[in-house]
Amino acid sequence: MTETKREPLIHITKRASLPWYASWGIRGAAILVALIVCAIICVLTTGEKPLRIYGTILSASFSSARRRWVLLQNIAMLLAVGLALIPAFRMRFWNLGGEGQILAGGLATAACMICLRDVCPNWVIIVCMVISSIAAGALWGVIPAIFKARWNTNETLFTLMMNYVATQLVAFFIIIWEMPKGAGKIGIINQKDMIGWLPVIGNYKYLLNIIVVGILCILMYIYLNYSKHGYEISVVGESQRTARYVGIKVERVVIRTMLLSGAICGLTGMLLVGGTDHTLTTSISGGRGFTAVMVAWLAKFNPIWMIMTSFLLVLLQRGASEISTVYGLNQSFSEILTGIILFFIVGSEFFISYQIHFRHTAKKEDIRRV
Repeated sequence: MTETKREPLIHITKRASLPWYASWGIRGAAILVALIVCAIICVLTTGEKPLRIYGTILSASFSSARRRWVLLQNIAMLLAVGLALIPAFRMRFWNLGGEGQILAGGLATAACMICLRDVCPNWVIIVCMVISSIAAGALWGVIPAIFKARWNTNETLFTLMMNYVATQLVAFFIIIWEMPKGAGKIGIINQKDMIGWLPVIGNYKYLLNIIVVGILCILMYIYLNYSKHGYEISVVGESQRTARYVGIKVERVVIRTMLLSGAICGLTGMLLVGGTDHTLTTSISGGRGFTAVMVAWLAKFNPIWMIMTSFLLVLLQRGASEISTVYGLNQSFSEILTGIILFFIVGSEFFISYQIHFRHTAKKEDIRRV
């Protein structure tokens, strides 16, 4: 009896670590392929020239000085949330509560602006805004951490549920502080006297926020890569059993890291309420708590590379909105283009981590069994 042993058509093997330029080359090729696919879809569905659409995407962020500053502001705010999530993610604590932690910080900031405006000098109010927003965000982050450390609860569900609690809490205080009564919104807080508004550097409204996030990015890189706490976070993320074996108190690391993560999200809420929007709504975070998950993951939890991934996602979001306005298309079409590009970018991570081998057309061996 003769049996023929065949090789599988495809072998998938774990790829050795690639140099940074090779991995970003793969991502660049994925973006190029995605743009080609989007161009084909544009021609087939709308008849518009793809280059015009891509030009519109770029003009949405670069056609004027104001748009460039708004682009930088949006990148900074998304980057800030991503920086908050990185320590938790490196520890394999899946913090999906960025939205709630931002809202908690924003609520604390608005409370200081409204309740202290007739009581304290402006600089004291700003100091209180910073301290209270950091404390509120840290509190919102540490509650799931305590339950995880003590009773091993599911941090993903817990942090998600905390988002809903924060949203309803903000909605409750918006009704209390609404102006005028019955409006259903607070409006611009302290619009006449600008009490509690963060100072403007020069004539650039968003420059302070950008500088704060830039400093935060550098400090986070140093903290994660050159500090004892950063080392402990990495060890806990690799194996909690190993961490305990070498004397690391895992529960303490979990709580401490989520205090940091929540504090940075709370600070982001303060920057949004006190430095950008000067109001409080249940949607002030703008989905950044979830978008930042992709930012952090695409950058492999590296704070420096997150600058590039934040830029890419913000550019696509702003460009998609501009396409809908300029060409009279509904929002769904622009979201389709954004989704295709993100699909290829995320898919490229597979080819960075794994290598595909096809069956060789080699000689086939016959194994004879009697």
